[in-house]
Amino acid sequence: MTVSVRSFAKINLGLYIGAARADGYHDLRTIYQTIALHDVIRVSVERNSGRGRGIEIVCADPRVPLDSSNTCYRIAELVLDELGTKGNVTVEIEKRLPVQGGLGAASSNGVATMLGLERALRKKLSGLARMRIAAEVGSDLPQFLVGGTSLGVGRGEEVYPLPDLPSIAMVIVTPEVGVSTPRAFADWDELVRRGDVAEQHDHLHRKRLTRPSASDRLFEVGCVLSTWLTGSANIIGYPNTGAPAKGRSRAGNLLSDLVRTGIENDFEKVVFPQYPELRDIKGALERAGSKYASLSGSGSTLYGLFGSPAEAVKAAGRLRKQGLKAMATRTLTRQQYWKTVVVG
Repeated sequence: MTVSVRSFAKINLGLYIGAARADGYHDLRTIYQTIALHDVIRVSVERNSGRGRGIEIVCADPRVPLDSSNTCYRIAELVLDELGTKGNVTVEIEKRLPVQGGLGAASSNGVATMLGLERALRKKLSGLARMRIAAEVGSDLPQFLVGGTSLGVGRGEEVYPLPDLPSIAMVIVTPEVGVSTPRAFADWDELVRRGDVAEQHDHLHRKRLTRPSASDRLFEVGCVLSTWLTGSANIIGYPNTGAPAKGRSRAGNLLSDLVRTGIENDFEKVVFPQYPELRDIKGALERAGSKYASLSGSGSTLYGLFGSPAEAVKAAGRLRKQGLKAMATRTLTRQQYWKTVVVG
């Protein structure tokens, strides 16, 4: 039996990097948002009458590892162990998303493999087991077991569902360059060591007489996100946020609130100096009419949010004429995500 699963991408609406932890990771704060662009994962299982098991990864993209370092391979191993099942598993990855693009493609592929295996084996993991396995394999994976709009904390693996943002038109630009996330974190740590980013959120602590510690800064970042989510921003329907202003949609409120609140991706401070062409692409998105543009994750993908699908389509065409690989798409609510994730 072969099961096909759409492996949807995500973007980060803001990403704040906190203190380095004893385990080598960093505390993070981010808003994850699933989007309609996707790979396709096909999972097939051949029963072998208890003679053990084998896992094969198939992908035409030479950048995708086919051995046990592949996220899909690691997920398949853990799922088979958890279910106490043997058999030969084949995972075929139809690659449409960029590798090392900041869209969570490898993580999404892993979760799609999990969902496909459950369906192919006609066995279901508990919700707790799903989350445990996902978090063990990688920081971004649990987001794809939630979908829609969610808050990511810890190293990103602690995911809390939020009331969904409305579906928003957007343009994704995928440069050819790949950005190494470990390198980006190392560059960030060097900025922190030199004190070059200590004042980056000056509007939060301009009244302080002393430089805030990393834990102070992370607390303040949490306050900004809390304000953005539940205070001044009328974007996701919390009871006390009030109705959208007359003549403005919830999507329109989101776009203006993102700009006003100053939500940023900290990785831009280290990635843009290394890859100035990515900074130029962000500028191109803004000149094409994007109300809010940002690097996603550590990059190299950038995105822009637009007021309407027509504006996004027009902007994507304009950017393609400039030689950029640009696609118009949209964000996915949680309901849209789960309704379309499994193809058959």
